[in-house]
Amino acid sequence: MKNRVAAGIDIGGTNSVFGLVDENGKILVRDTLLTSDYPDPQELVHALSAKIDTALLQCGKNVELVGAGIGAPNGNYFSGCIEYAPNLKWEGLIPLAEYFADDLDCRTILTNDANAAAIGEMLFGGAKGMKDFLFITLGTGLGSGIVVNGEMVYGHDGMAGELGHTIIIPGGRLCGCGRNGCLETYCSATGIRKTYLEKSGKKDSVKIDSKYIFELAKGGNESALEAFRLTGDLLGFALANSVAYTSPAAIFLFGGLALAGELIFEPTRKSFESNLLKVYKGKVQILPSQLAESDAAILGAASLVWKETLSPVYPHEN
Repeated sequence: MKNRVAAGIDIGGTNSVFGLVDENGKILVRDTLLTSDYPDPQELVHALSAKIDTALLQCGKNVELVGAGIGAPNGNYFSGCIEYAPNLKWEGLIPLAEYFADDLDCRTILTNDANAAAIGEMLFGGAKGMKDFLFITLGTGLGSGIVVNGEMVYGHDGMAGELGHTIIIPGGRLCGCGRNGCLETYCSATGIRKTYLEKSGKKDSVKIDSKYIFELAKGGNESALEAFRLTGDLLGFALANSVAYTSPAAIFLFGGLALAGELIFEPTRKSFESNLLKVYKGKVQILPSQLAESDAAILGAASLVWKETLSPVYPHEN
């Protein structure tokens, strides 16, 4: 009997990575290439597919590729297309799942990167055994995956779960989506940087990023500490509101900003509990993701395959 593996592919604005992942979440092989080297998305798919074929040969003849999962910005689970992704050079609708299916000759499943990571948390991380949870990515922006009764919430068009684009401050900061006051303009690596600059009165500088602010906060810098407090206060408020929709057992925080530990978790939990409806108080945990930062993208994408490999119904047959 052959050993089954899934290809986990993550398409990023700078790098695209892939890995071959077994059913236990072990990454057997991984590799990467620069997304920006491929202005034509089909050329990127050809290059990644060739690397995947080479990786399969490295694993030996006793390995079977059962499918490919793809996490990508604005990836639509139903259509298999990347739809108008703001941080990719490709414009319009890109049928990425179809391209990979043609090259790899296997079933392919596409969703956005935050949804993929949420499924990875459910299969291989801290959400094992949970049927209802939220997964929040705190990176350059704020992504989210919503799981209800063991299933990802996609909505009628495949684009549900954009907590980062709920408005937290009407008329607030301009967001990349074109609106003002979105949560991710405050609660993200980009957002905390803007908050720190406002609080400190310092001029913009390339050296000032979320890691720099974290180091200042650890050293007791009041402007940096205040930036974390404000970020956590707004994040906790938004998460408290989100609980009223799905009543999750837990909320997992992932990404660079979440690595700040209690600097972000303490004010977030405090604001969260103070703003929760009484019936939810003390029932919902806010936890760090149990996925390793270096593995999450690959595991999440591969999880799309492992979650659905026994199901007779798929979003698009290839």
